[in-house]
Amino acid sequence: MLVVQHIDREGPDLVAEIALEQGMVIHTIRPDQGEPLPDPISTKNTIAVLLGGPMSVGERHQDGMAWMQRELDWLALWHQQNNPVLGICLGAQLLAVAAGGAVQPLRVGLPPQPLKEVGYGAIHWLMKPSSEPLLMGLQPSEMVLHWHGDRIQLPPTATLLGSSLHCQEQVFRIGWNAIGLQCHMELTTRNLKQWIREDHNYIVSAMGPDGPKRLQQDSERFGNLVEHQGRHFIGNALTLLTTQAI
Repeated sequence: MLVVQHIDREGPDLVAEIALEQGMVIHTIRPDQGEPLPDPISTKNTIAVLLGGPMSVGERHQDGMAWMQRELDWLALWHQQNNPVLGICLGAQLLAVAAGGAVQPLRVGLPPQPLKEVGYGAIHWLMKPSSEPLLMGLQPSEMVLHWHGDRIQLPPTATLLGSSLHCQEQVFRIGWNAIGLQCHMELTTRNLKQWIREDHNYIVSAMGPDGPKRLQQDSERFGNLVEHQGRHFIGNALTLLTTQAI
């Protein structure tokens, strides 16, 4: 497994735990720190996992962000080779753009107003879980953690699997070798405390002055459930992607 990480606090968490349980070897690369990505053509039998970060895909042309454009170019070639990939939050946005989609600010209401979707909330599946390998064993709706202010415009080849009240494009796949999660299913409740501490101002901008406190309280209420459901989905995802890693 190749883990592409963009910031210290956003690690692979449950993805790494399940990968190790499945006997995978994990190699982590930080393109934001100038570390090179492997050749997509010669790299075989590897699942790429692109993690999240506070940056936006739209920032890739700004000063100091050239690494993101290089990562996007690499991902486009990785995807063209049909190499398996799981993208989470920023990683899902990069995957969508690399496959021909786009990313734009999340807006809701009439007239549309910008929205940061942060906190625990439900997503509902757009098909019966029993009919979709990624959703096998899941309920018709699941609780997840949201932490974003952009939305994805899916490429024509994508299949939308899950939506939330405020953001339609939450979970998708492209064929059987590429999976995207706008929401967070990988985060452990243990590491959420660090997110709340380090991203305090963003939470306040989305949820108000008491947002960090409410989010911590919600994690005590929903955290174990969300982690259990996330473990199930990620297990399904890695099992599926393993069949594509040749």
